[in-house]
Amino acid sequence: MRRRQFVTAASTFALGGLAAACSPQAAIDTTATRATSPSRPAVARRNAKIGPVAQRILVLVELQGGNDGLNMVIPHADPLYRRLRPGLAIAANEIVTLDAALGLHPSLEPLAVAYEAGEMKVVNSVGYPKPNRSHFRSIEIWDQATASDQYANEGWVTHALDEHPVFAQRKADADAIVVGIGNIGPLSGPGTRLVNMREPRQFLAQSQTMAALSGRSDASLALRHIVRTQNEATAAAGSVRTKFTGRDRFGRGFGGDPFSRSLSIAANLIADGVDIPVWKVTLGSFDTHADQRGRHARLLTNLGNGLAAFRAAMVQLGRWDDTLVVTYSEFGRRVAENLSRGTDHGTAAPLLMLGGAIDGGIIGPPPDLEDLDAGDLKARIDFRQVYSGIMADWWSRPDNFLAKQGFSAIPVLRQRVAATGAAQQNAL
Repeated sequence: MRRRQFVTAASTFALGGLAAACSPQAAIDTTATRATSPSRPAVARRNAKIGPVAQRILVLVELQGGNDGLNMVIPHADPLYRRLRPGLAIAANEIVTLDAALGLHPSLEPLAVAYEAGEMKVVNSVGYPKPNRSHFRSIEIWDQATASDQYANEGWVTHALDEHPVFAQRKADADAIVVGIGNIGPLSGPGTRLVNMREPRQFLAQSQTMAALSGRSDASLALRHIVRTQNEATAAAGSVRTKFTGRDRFGRGFGGDPFSRSLSIAANLIADGVDIPVWKVTLGSFDTHADQRGRHARLLTNLGNGLAAFRAAMVQLGRWDDTLVVTYSEFGRRVAENLSRGTDHGTAAPLLMLGGAIDGGIIGPPPDLEDLDAGDLKARIDFRQVYSGIMADWWSRPDNFLAKQGFSAIPVLRQRVAATGAAQQNAL
């Protein structure tokens, strides 16, 4: 193992019913129960001071292309891991150990500090029944929070904001900002006041142009119609523009790669006082069919360094307790490596959650490499349980639309903080 050892660094969970053999072709049990961890982290957890619901920040990190979860959160104690991946398995002395069964890819070592502090949660074997291995269809399922044979006309975040008594009042500068290159996905739908921002200067120019066009009386009928449909987006962009200073408060704290640049933009806008409940950034492509080892390591390096820098920035701003970061991907990769030194489209995979007020640790059993479905991991946790947990705990909305469909929420916040958050739901 590596020089840094993180054995059972936070509370560990077992999901009743989900740990049983549960084929992705069948309905996934959505009943979650908490188990007590045999030990606690060496680093004492500080008391989190979470703000009212309207002040909280959700950062969605899409790992575009299908992330290889087995080489991100590694089942290092399972001998089948190395047997099935003779060329791709990470050496034991390089793995950043989390507990007796799981460890992180060495490129994610910058996140070990957050895990050790109880500020990172690993959610194992996340997927959905009857998985689809198409990039386009599978990410659509994740974005819309539907079953694999259902379709919706809006993203899950749009649905959640529309039904929420606080966010439905539209007090924020905008509902969401997509920073960098990436689809709007979970933010799609006619009800979302959305701002796309690849680069701040480009955003400023475009928002000023749209504002000018909206006031023109000589614009063509077709143009005026298009502009009218963009009125809310234009107003949101204008609200963001008035607060934007262009100041970089974090300098070399963030790397120069596009993913870190996107997180830096988000952090600086938050520092400017831009009031946005949801942010989305994208890192990719994780579609590593060939020569995976180097490509995946570089992507995870960007992920680890970028999220660690963002955590440091939010701590500096005093906003880390009000921040929840969630990674996700359309699917994982197959368990066995292919002949091109890569992995093909799979099914279930882990995701990460980070934040100053979350209940860190590991939720769900390690992936079972002996109990596969035609070479793929079986999902033990439905991704809609994760979304239900975000809405129930983070947004104090236990009666959310997914909970009503029977998707029990995974725990997100620490128990005391969750109770405080519920009391603060209508504070703003």
